[in-house]
Amino acid sequence: MSTKQHIVRLTTAQRAELKALLRRNGASALEHRRARILLAADIGRPGPKQTDAAVAAAVNVDPRTVARVRAVCATEGFAVALHGHARSRQTPPKLTCGQEARLVALACSPPPAGHARWSVRLLAERVVELTALPPVSRELIRRTLKKTGSSPGWCSGG
Repeated sequence: MSTKQHIVRLTTAQRAELKALLRRNGASALEHRRARILLAADIGRPGPKQTDAAVAAAVNVDPRTVARVRAVCATEGFAVALHGHARSRQTPPKLTCGQEARLVALACSPPPAGHARWSVRLLAERVVELTALPPVSRELIRRTLKKTGSSPGWCSGG
């Protein structure tokens, strides 16, 4: 057995937290998997020390996954190893709340002459004409209207 570069040594409180997490239904599958890996890789637990391959076989993951979880626990801490890094939104939203409100108001207004109702394509064209919003794609308009729950039956104008 080779010497491990990253050693996982859990405190009693951390072991208790992991066991409680495994009993809970609200935790994600990824957190459950990481908790099982950390418990199996802990050198403070009774019994023989486990290799990455033995831990991987017990938890049913790849040995590289065990090595990564060990490394993260040793370098970045227990909480990051268990829950991962906090995810931040990659790109800022394209429309502000006020711009979304203007788009919904336009969608709820009467459709232009010659049209029975607003289409997403027609809304995209009209938004560019009115310059109430920056030029946006039809997909952005569709997602925004879907998110706001607007529908032809909900709007009084169309």
